[in-house]
Amino acid sequence: QVQLVESGGGLVQAGGSLRLSCAASGRTFSMAGMGWFRQAPGKEREFVTSITWNAGRTYYVDSVKGRFTISKDNAKDTVYLQMNSLKPEDTAVYYCTASSVITAIPRGRRGEWAYWGQGTQVTVSS
Repeated sequence: QVQLVESGGGLVQAGGSLRLSCAASGRTFSMAGMGWFRQAPGKEREFVTSITWNAGRTYYVDSVKGRFTISKDNAKDTVYLQMNSLKPEDTAVYYCTASSVITAIPRGRRGEWAYWGQGTQVTVSS
């Protein structure tokens, strides 16, 4: 099992920045990659970004390309999400996730991600 704990959410004005962190513990050696999904009120949880744990390949949904950056610190078993130029439509609960299946990392299919954090709220005011 892998346990994930997110931190760093909050309230920010449009155009501002936030950085989310997600610390993994447990059987982290089994992780092929980590990522972030988000869920806005009344909407389904959607893929935002992911990163492969060894090679560091990154993947993004089109709506955040150029604004969000995912990175990792293998020594700390931690992944980060730097969010710049935030928009009101970025408001959501952000969930950290991990998968032991390497083919799952670029696809962003929710059902292929086995481990989830509790979520952290990000609110962007206009």
